[in-house]
Amino acid sequence: MQYERIGSPSPHRARPGRRRVLRWAGLGAMSLLAAAKVVDIAVPDPSVGHWRSAGAKERYEAAYAQTLAPLPEPDAVRDLPTRFGSVRALTWIGEAPGPPVLLLPGRSSGAPMWAENLPGWIGRRTVHALDPIGDAGFSTQNLPMASPDDQSVWIADAAEGLGAEQAHVVGHSFGGASAALLALHRPQLVRTLGLLEPVIVVRPLPASMYLWSALLLLPAPQSWKDEALGRIGGASAEEVRDSGPMSRMIDEATTGYAAALPTPRKLTDAQWSALSMPVRLDIGEDSQLAGGPAAAERIRGLLPQATVTVWPGATHSLPMEEKESLGPALLDFWALHS
Repeated sequence: MQYERIGSPSPHRARPGRRRVLRWAGLGAMSLLAAAKVVDIAVPDPSVGHWRSAGAKERYEAAYAQTLAPLPEPDAVRDLPTRFGSVRALTWIGEAPGPPVLLLPGRSSGAPMWAENLPGWIGRRTVHALDPIGDAGFSTQNLPMASPDDQSVWIADAAEGLGAEQAHVVGHSFGGASAALLALHRPQLVRTLGLLEPVIVVRPLPASMYLWSALLLLPAPQSWKDEALGRIGGASAEEVRDSGPMSRMIDEATTGYAAALPTPRKLTDAQWSALSMPVRLDIGEDSQLAGGPAAAERIRGLLPQATVTVWPGATHSLPMEEKESLGPALLDFWALHS
């Protein structure tokens, strides 16, 4: 068992990635509430994800482009047919041999969620970053998903369209839940499984997360909503305020896109134990969305060969907060199992 608890940070250390992504953490939880019907958002067709207005889509697309602007141009941009619709895939070709990396983002973001991580990977590994079906981005959903297991269907179809017989699959938050389901139902496609703060599949969300998320949907003062976002993401209210392109993109996605996705479910002990590929789980100590250290302990017991890392002081924004350490660690993990 490879189980780590990295470093010993100052309890009040400001993390540069928090401001950019904590808003996403809270709004992703809000989307979960909508999907679970704890709250009801009226949309013309609740079974298929769609933009509420042309203006919202245009503003999202502008922020999407701005978020990706600092990166090298993708070597390929493809729309891949799947059984549930078309999937937008951004591809950067890398020099390292072996399977490519397949990135699955969290809710209300799309491929640009990885903008701060990609500079450390582009050119080294072939990387495919996907916009999920049923969520904001350039993918298009044609058929509703009946269960969380359907996530593995469109991801497998997209991997086939990319010509990837196997991939190092990495998912963050809701993307982590989708990655876990892909590994469960299509294990032959997954060379390694990287789970960064995966929601629900290891441990269910605590009731407090639903309560704080519900506040985000009410006509409450912005200061209250900032407090809720901080509680959800594991930081102070001051740390969630940001006006950068990623935050603008996520705001437009959350308010302007009517997502139609099944809510992830907790996997059983038997399902986790059945995974035979190398697994890496990274958990933020201060985040409740993925279950914190208790989630790490569960996987530690069920998958003795997994690499499990708890990052002290880290929140649900773990990929951005710890990019300087996590990025190289993932490169080493992929190289070890290529």
